[in-house]
Amino acid sequence: MTEHVATIEGEGHGRRRTSIRKNARSSLVRTIRRIPDYLRLLFGMMRDARVSALDRGLVVAAIAYVISPLDVIPDVIPFLGQVDDVFLVVTTLTRLFERARSEVIFAHWPGDPADLSPRSLKRLLFAASIFLPVRARRRLRALARR
Repeated sequence: MTEHVATIEGEGHGRRRTSIRKNARSSLVRTIRRIPDYLRLLFGMMRDARVSALDRGLVVAAIAYVISPLDVIPDVIPFLGQVDDVFLVVTTLTRLFERARSEVIFAHWPGDPADLSPRSLKRLLFAASIFLPVRARRRLRALARR
């Protein structure tokens, strides 16, 4: 009897894990499909004078860092070389969108305003954080909870 219960509990745990993977995968696919909209939003905000010059400068610096051949963790180191780039870009973009007023964001968003709800943005951060190590992922998720 106990073996049967353990088997059933184990199956439920496996289903939950599969469900989490499917949700993460579908979230990532949705995010990839929205990349053109996110780029329009980013470029619009980078040209908008209502957005802080410091925040715009940080985004430009992060992009320059990613393009630059000089890195804190060289790109030739598999996985870790790219993680610092992703973390820096995601962190600066998170700061840019957290500090901008909502009317500025919605002025440049070509899609449905519901797609920029806090829940949707948290889903976007979650999708991006999948590629980061555990500590960096926790930090990003902590930022998303604010």
